[in-house]
Amino acid sequence: MAVETKLPYEKSYIEEFSNKRNEPQWMKELRLQALEQANSLEMPKPDKTNISKWDFSSFKHDFAQGEKLSSLTDLPTEIKDLFDKDNLPENLLIQRNQSVAYSAISKELQDKGVIFTDIFTAMNEHEDLVKRYFMKDGVSVDEHRLTALHAALMNGGIFVYVPKNVQVEVPLQVVFWQEDPEAALFNHVLVVADENSSLTYVENYISHNPDEKTVANIVAEVIAQDNAKISFGAVDNLSAGTTSYVNRRGVAYRDATIDWALGQMNDGNTVFENITHLVGDNSLSNAKAVTVGRGKQTSNMTAKIVHFGKNSEGYILQHGVMKDSASNVFNGIGKIEHGASKSNAEQESRVLMLSEKARGDANPILLIDEDDVTAGHAASVGRVDPLQLYYLMSRGITQHEAERLVIHGFLAPVVNQLPIESVKKQLTQVIERKVN
Repeated sequence: MAVETKLPYEKSYIEEFSNKRNEPQWMKELRLQALEQANSLEMPKPDKTNISKWDFSSFKHDFAQGEKLSSLTDLPTEIKDLFDKDNLPENLLIQRNQSVAYSAISKELQDKGVIFTDIFTAMNEHEDLVKRYFMKDGVSVDEHRLTALHAALMNGGIFVYVPKNVQVEVPLQVVFWQEDPEAALFNHVLVVADENSSLTYVENYISHNPDEKTVANIVAEVIAQDNAKISFGAVDNLSAGTTSYVNRRGVAYRDATIDWALGQMNDGNTVFENITHLVGDNSLSNAKAVTVGRGKQTSNMTAKIVHFGKNSEGYILQHGVMKDSASNVFNGIGKIEHGASKSNAEQESRVLMLSEKARGDANPILLIDEDDVTAGHAASVGRVDPLQLYYLMSRGITQHEAERLVIHGFLAPVVNQLPIESVKKQLTQVIERKVN
């Protein structure tokens, strides 16, 4: 029997929620239209994963205030570990529940016109920019019920804008700290690099609800205008009580590049989409992702790169390890549209299962509507080689330590290629915790 997905939020609630945040009229209207659409739209249908019984409706949406931080020393250890202790991030924003607890941006970037702020402040102070990009080029409100609900109930997020010809050399980092165990996270991240600009953006999700049930509905839109370059890194580490829908969408125009470095480390059931549209000629995207599943977790991860521009290049690389009774489906999709001549679509997906009850699946898909192109794929699903474990254990290593070494070795080809050093470090730490 399917779980009821009708939400106990009506038009009056949405209007009040928008009014409290002094949102512009267009945003309030978008919310109300999205709420109306949500009732008629179907749920997404990820390939080979039935989410009809997943609970996307048990959560508390009311605005959960988080205390401000006077110093980063007040943070718990697991969040402090996200930073280099000897070199704290210069540009950092921490969202604690649904409010900003800490925010810092260098004077140099401010003087260059870089915008790095929460989504509600951006709507009031930079309304024209937000309106221009919010759920326009990237994710559409009416894709399915969860995107419509996201638009209607969005309660947090970030806006980043880099003006033309500005190079941001130091990473921008955001921590989404969901401290309230029942509060829902409807986060919207909007990152825009204007023509001939570049930046590195890193975000972390963390929560503390192994038992309490809630929902994360996360949408990120990443827009690289002509000749812009964006490196986007993320480590998602939400607890087992959170049922997650994560949609990260990129749009790259002429000569633009979007590189993804993603660690999907949630412990709860997760549907994850990472889709990039290579709209312009000579555009490029590298999509790299790793995941570790444990317990009874079910996850479905889709990496998709769609080629519209000529000479566009898309590379997908994803590795996953499943423990206990966890299961994961990797969908790798390279699509070359008619007219995208001389494009190249390559992908590799691999899943390693560490126990008899663990399950994995890798689906390589190439959809080619143009003749003058190149494309290739590789996929594998298998269990850990008992000879490898025997060899390690015969040298005095315990079975647990042997499995740990195998996991790190299996994920290393992806982790070592990630272009963002801080994401490498964070992923290694989270993998270590999940293994232990």
